[in-house]
Amino acid sequence: MNDELYDYVTAHANPEHDPVSERLAATTRERFERQAGMNIGADQGRFLATLIAISGAQLVVEVGTFTGMSALWMARALPPDGRLICFDITDRYLDTAQEAWRHAEVEDRIEVRIGPAADRIAELPHDRQVDLAFIDADKTGYGTYLDLLLPRLSERGLIVVDNVLWSGAVVDESVQDADTVALRGFNDAVARRDDVHAVMLPIGDGVTLIRRR
Repeated sequence: MNDELYDYVTAHANPEHDPVSERLAATTRERFERQAGMNIGADQGRFLATLIAISGAQLVVEVGTFTGMSALWMARALPPDGRLICFDITDRYLDTAQEAWRHAEVEDRIEVRIGPAADRIAELPHDRQVDLAFIDADKTGYGTYLDLLLPRLSERGLIVVDNVLWSGAVVDESVQDADTVALRGFNDAVARRDDVHAVMLPIGDGVTLIRRR
């Protein structure tokens, strides 16, 4: 999607002035300029919030939090007694995230667990059912995170996987870096599975929605 078409899409999605997410985006650019592109855009934030709202999700899991933009959008869509568990490998960006969560008055809905995501996810009890999971972390770990989260999904639970188009690199065979190769392999593996329903959407950098059959 080129910039002109992206602007058209966002302009026709009932856009609202959102000072908290706008401030978080600006703060992220100031503090972590080189990594700022890791944050999701407002279009994807509204998409995640809509999924949570229409599904009535109570427990949401996020793998890869960075400065907390996706967590902000999802936590605001949760009911007051809802819970978001965020897994991240580092707490380097946590202060920035928590500032935004406090401004949005959703910090009490969010729990952050630091460490290798696979280890932390494995600690979740199998009887604690996840209604929605958002995977946006190291690309080489996507397959592992999917396998750990699938059996923990509620009956109508959904997994949302980010960056599956990787700026188009997944269809450019001249690109052979580790992340691109891992994403191609992940996408191919999901397409071959007979235990899930999956649909890929050109939202943001591409998202795949996955649910159990």
